[in-house]
Amino acid sequence: MTGGFEGPDAVPTTALPAVVARVTALADRLGVAHAEVFDVGRLSAASGVPESVVKALLSGRSAGEPDVQARFVQRLDLLRRTRLKPNGRRYTQQEIADGAGMSRQQAGALINGDRRPTMEHCDAIQRFFRVHAGFLTAEDPEALTGALQHTEQELLQKLADRERAAAPADDPLERLLQDHGVRGIAWRAAQLPTDQHRDKVAEWLDMLLESVQRPKA
Repeated sequence: MTGGFEGPDAVPTTALPAVVARVTALADRLGVAHAEVFDVGRLSAASGVPESVVKALLSGRSAGEPDVQARFVQRLDLLRRTRLKPNGRRYTQQEIADGAGMSRQQAGALINGDRRPTMEHCDAIQRFFRVHAGFLTAEDPEALTGALQHTEQELLQKLADRERAAAPADDPLERLLQDHGVRGIAWRAAQLPTDQHRDKVAEWLDMLLESVQRPKA
């Protein structure tokens, strides 16, 4: 094992407000209640961010940022409360230790906050609980952004399904959307880091869509 894991310095991000705006627009277009897409409990469980912090971040306020070890302990506790065994019980320290390839003493020290986690500890525990890389270490805004991007993907899929059901069978534009995965490209473009990158993709999509003519009524 290496020494104590050091997380990156906090970096201000504009990604969260942008994805909140996109999810809001999609929800409005689909007629989905904001309370559903911004359900604080669901977003907390998906991101590992405490509910009080989720509320603050969604309202545009800063909620402070715990240090790496405090964040690790808090999110590991959330995993133990929300990712349960098939019988509904929590995983024991021994089961976590066995699944993550460490001793029970190591697992206990990490759970109790008595030992600073390493990258190896984080990776092993994330694999055990079957959560994505960075779940235990990502800063709160980044973690919440990731959870909302999954919501955005789900809403885009709902929109695609609705438009597909409403489109005529011989609509060439709809065939283009299906055959070339234009909606998938649009979703991936939403993950790009800057507006300049997204504008380039938008220009290309505009050119592609303008090249296809819908059938005249």
